[in-house]
Formats: sequence, C-alpha cells, structure tokens
Amino acid sequence: MTGLELARHLAQPVGTLGASFYFDTGTRARAKELGLNVYEFYGLGRAGVLGDATSEEVAAAFYFFHPDTINFLWTAAKTKADPNATAQYHVEAAYDFADRTFGALEPALLSAVADGARAASEADELGRHPLVDGYRKVAPPTDPVHGAYLGTVLLRELRGAVHIDAVVASGLSPAAACYLEDASVFSLHGYGDADVPEVTAAMTAAKVAAEAATDEAMATYFEVLSTAQRSSLARGIDAMMAALADPVARAR
Repeated sequence: MTGLELARHLAQPVGTLGASFYFDTGTRARAKELGLNVYEFYGLGRAGVLGDATSEEVAAAFYFFHPDTINFLWTAAKTKADPNATAQYHVEAAYDFADRTFGALEPALLSAVADGARAASEADELGRHPLVDGYRKVAPPTDPVHGAYLGTVLLRELRGAVHIDAVVASGLSPAAACYLEDASVFSLHGYGDADVPEVTAAMTAAKVAAEAATDEAMATYFEVLSTAQRSSLARGIDAMMAALADPVARAR
C-alpha cells in the first residue's frame, strides 16, 4: 500500500473515528462536571490544546466554522472554564470513550495504530498546523487502547489541517466548501439560509481538486512509514471502525 493509497483509504475512517467521542453520552456527562454543555466542551476542549488562544487564532484553526459559532464555542465558553484544564479533560473523555469501545481489539494492532499515527503526525513541520502541534504535546499513552485512539485524533487533525490548506489554495470560501460537502456539514458549522452560495461548475471542480490535494498532502506524511507500517495502520483503523458498530468495553 502506497502513501497515497493509504491516504485515500483512511480519509473517511479517521474523520469518523477521531470525532466519535465528541458528543457521546459519556462525553456529555464529562461536560456537565465542568458546568459546560457538550458543544462548549467540544470547542473549549479541542481548541484548548492551543492554550489560552485568541478568538482569531481559534477561528483560523477551526477554519470552516461561522464566526458566530466561534464566539459560542470558544469566546463565551472560556468565561466558564479554563482552556488548558478543559483540553486535558477532553482528552480524558476521549480515553473513556476508547475504553468503552475498543476492548476487544488486539493490543498489538492498537499499538501499530498508535505508532503509525504518531510517526505520520510528527512528519508535519512544527508551527504549520497549530491543532496538530497541540495534540502532539499530549503525552503518548503507554496504554495501547488510549494510544490508538489518540492516534486517530492526531490523524483527524492532520487531515483537517491540510484540507484547510487545500481549500484556501482552491479559492473556495469556508461556507462554500461546507455546502459542497453536505447540507448537514453546512448546518453543523453554523451556516444558515443566508449563507447558501450559488453553486457553479467552477466551484464544484475546485472542491474536487481540494479533496485530491488533501489526499496527496496526506500521502507525504504516510510515506515516512514502511510498507508494513502502512498496512498495519490500515488494518488497525479498519478494526477500530468495525468496533464502532459493535463496541466492547475493556475488562478492568
């Protein structure tokens, strides 16, 4: 499996896996412990890896969101809780989700995901993609379940960051990119009827080109892995995806 083949193979799974804990029942309970709703917990927890960032810095990292949504997810939320502490709590919520989901998977396969994802993300130049940098600062867990799930979060952030680069280069606006992706994505990112763009053939072609450019950029990170590592990473992610549909809590 080449780096490009792996990038295409993992495009949808890492997006799904890395986000699966965001609005999970257990994560909602964690949010309440901090006096936040689950959406505030998402914004403050995910962006909290940037530290006490400005709203402008968060908006750049959360490129596809409507500015008013950034005000809700970050600016207002950080008046309720500390971003740094919330980020750590958010990572712990991710680990809790992993414990409830991936208990039946082989530790060696999970370790391969953790190692491959870490190596690929560390091929990214520091200072280029702030959210990737932020999650790279999280101490790599020795526990294979936690390490593999943190790996999916890292890969999701990496693909998201290079996709932002590709969309910017394409000339598409954030709203147009979301709308061309899916109506639910458009709504989820805070856009409404007034933001709906007039779709043209050029816009559609630009979106297709941006997706291809994202795959090609991700391929460069996966090329740092050996062929065996790429195959193990693919198998591990596939197994984790299957576990989402049939979760097994780990034995304690």
